[in-house]
Amino acid sequence: MKRDKIIYWVTTGIIVMVMIFSIFKMYDPTFDQMGFPHYLRTELVVAKILGLLALVIPQIPLRVKEWAYAGFAIVLVSACVAHFNLGDPSINAVEPLGFLVILAVSNIYYHKIINV
Repeated sequence: MKRDKIIYWVTTGIIVMVMIFSIFKMYDPTFDQMGFPHYLRTELVVAKILGLLALVIPQIPLRVKEWAYAGFAIVLVSACVAHFNLGDPSINAVEPLGFLVILAVSNIYYHKIINV
């Protein structure tokens, strides 16, 4: 049980850090080349903040947490596609998929610790 909680919190912590980093990078000039309109960037920032709160606050209902996991999965797959379409180096396109695996591990271990 303790091992499962450690794995859950470590993987969730990694996702939190990645999403916080992406929130701050959203208005960086390097994102201009992706062609995202300003309003979409703002919507993504708000959605990421709400998703992060849903993941880390224990009292949030399971259904809301599942939507947060799904939303972050969509964001990570979209990041992969965006980097690939921009012609970025392969590592930049594959990196979000690595974080997608970490997100999946977080979700799996969340269910393990709540079903004990």
